[in-house]
Amino acid sequence: MFSIDRLRALAAVAAHGSIAQAARTLHLTPSGVSQQLAKLEREAGHSLLQPHGRSVRLTHAGRVLAAHADHLIAQLAAAQADLADLGSEVLGPLRIGGVGSAIRTLLPDALAALAAAHPRLLPTVVDGEAIDLLPRLANDELDLLLVESWAPRPLTVPEGVTLRTLVSEEVYVALSAHHPLADRATLDLTAPADLGELADTAWACCPPGTEAYEALVQTLRTRGVEPDVRYLLADHPTQLALVSRNLTACLTPAMSRRPAPPGVRFLPTRPALRRDIRVAWNTRAQSPPVRACLNALATAVPEAPNGE
Repeated sequence: MFSIDRLRALAAVAAHGSIAQAARTLHLTPSGVSQQLAKLEREAGHSLLQPHGRSVRLTHAGRVLAAHADHLIAQLAAAQADLADLGSEVLGPLRIGGVGSAIRTLLPDALAALAAAHPRLLPTVVDGEAIDLLPRLANDELDLLLVESWAPRPLTVPEGVTLRTLVSEEVYVALSAHHPLADRATLDLTAPADLGELADTAWACCPPGTEAYEALVQTLRTRGVEPDVRYLLADHPTQLALVSRNLTACLTPAMSRRPAPPGVRFLPTRPALRRDIRVAWNTRAQSPPVRACLNALATAVPEAPNGE
């Protein structure tokens, strides 16, 4: 391992062409610089300097190592500057995970606001379900999540994780226009569909273990229906594409209703269902990037969460 002070000495000699001038730049004595360089040569296993008249010049090995020294010194200076800026500027990585509908609806505006306000912030985004994302948050692989919580299946989080609700929205049942119950869909949506009436209907839903899947299963079972879930699809638009062809029904939160393919009708449900979109983060790791993202998300919430 090379000492950064010895690398500084080599870089100074390379820049100024003499030990004496390097010493003045580093506020050291010439003998002190010479001692640093002698130790660096032993560490490197190569001669780094050779006499050149009354001065010295770098050998090939010296030039190679000096180039690396310049790079390392610049990186160290950048790191020191970033640390100094932490008190006044939001910067560095921000690792976000979330369910697709929340990423699609809420995150673009929030990320645009963050980019404008904090250009040195470096967000990354991965989509997924709470069942997969929460362990990554707990293991400090992610900094912040956008997750869903359904009324029949409230989200539980590990100790030390804070939740804040961003959106609370109604959930509709999506049916093909050719479904026998579809004629109840009116402009004011006053004719709910009793989920018990859908005993013979195939369903599309997110995979087992997700909040959406468990909410669907629990709700239908309370109505005496054992759900026939044939299509396991995490993406709501893909579910609706199958609904439009009269292949299935699905539960669709308000923010995922638009855009919908032609031939899809949305009805409120009996019992009424709701879904919350919540932001989650580690309580003891509320860093400046996390706080900035929380503020940006708060301003990105749509004025009409129910999509009306």
